[in-house]
Amino acid sequence: MEAAHRPWPPPSGPWVMAQSWHDLLFAHWPVDAGALRAQIPPALPLDTFEGQAWLGVVPFRMSGVRLRATPPPPGLSAFPELNVRTYVTIEGKPGVFFFSLDAANAVAVAVARRWFHLPYVRARMACRAEGDAIRYESRRTHRGAPPAELRGGYRPTGPAAAASRGSLAYWLTERYCLYAADQRGGIHRGEILHAPWPLQPAEAALETNTMAAPLGVLLAGQPLLHFARRLDVRVWPLQRVMS
Repeated sequence: MEAAHRPWPPPSGPWVMAQSWHDLLFAHWPVDAGALRAQIPPALPLDTFEGQAWLGVVPFRMSGVRLRATPPPPGLSAFPELNVRTYVTIEGKPGVFFFSLDAANAVAVAVARRWFHLPYVRARMACRAEGDAIRYESRRTHRGAPPAELRGGYRPTGPAAAASRGSLAYWLTERYCLYAADQRGGIHRGEILHAPWPLQPAEAALETNTMAAPLGVLLAGQPLLHFARRLDVRVWPLQRVMS
């Protein structure tokens, strides 16, 4: 997979997981930086675009989830996922910080929580195509997790193109790592590789969206929307960057 577009080289070691993302909606709202700052580990510097913090709600579905040199396991390699995220940066490497990741696969949830220190939770989910549009429904079912629900539809409204460097769309989407905190407060970076996002303008009708409610963050006004039909991804193991 070509990596010349990546802002820094991928890790020298082998990637450990492959997956494909389909029918993805980036729905982003500008939010108060102080409200987000209170929700992320103190060691993680919050990233902003021209002083503005952003929160994303990102529904999609996964397929072909597999470990390196193995075929996708039947019944475990394809499922919907929904994440709530903001943006942080360490050592000049801008990345994603996830507040939650809802998934309709109990095994994937258990593995990701244990090995990737990510706040995955179980949910009852459905993602289906209706012409060129996507109908998406998710209701959290994870025991002990705060309730959250997303229900609505979305569709692309124009041709796909890579975002221009320096643009808000590029800043929001072209991020090639995630950051996660373990139970002892250690910060880890997980590197990924994929082609530049084939972003399309989009429209959405979100009938229910309480995904940010557990954070106490108000999502006001119309979100900034982008759609992507498919992206193939490679994932490297986590590396600790802060104790």
